Amino acid sequence: MKRRPDKETTKMRVEFYEDIEAGNLSLEEVPRKMRKILGMNRREYAEKILKIGFDTLQDIETGKGNPTLKSLRAIGAAWGLDIAFVRKKREF
Repeated sequence: MKRRPDKETTKMRVEFYEDIEAGNLSLEEVPRKMRKILGMNRREYAEKILKIGFDTLQDIETGKGNPTLKSLRAIGAAWGLDIAFVRKKREF
């Protein structure tokens, strides 16, 4: 992927954190959005940034995997996030 201007990357990061806090992203969407902000493909993001296997990241992003807590922590740590329980949104 092509490198984006810093201003655009900053805007995408802000939107990402807002979506995280609002609970708008699924488990599959989080790492995909993270790596797209950085402009990386799965292999380089998994190996260079997260230090997890390509297959592990691919399984998480496609919703086929059952990630370990260690893998989830590695994904979150790269962006200053921790793993936690969050309350589901309720429609009234």
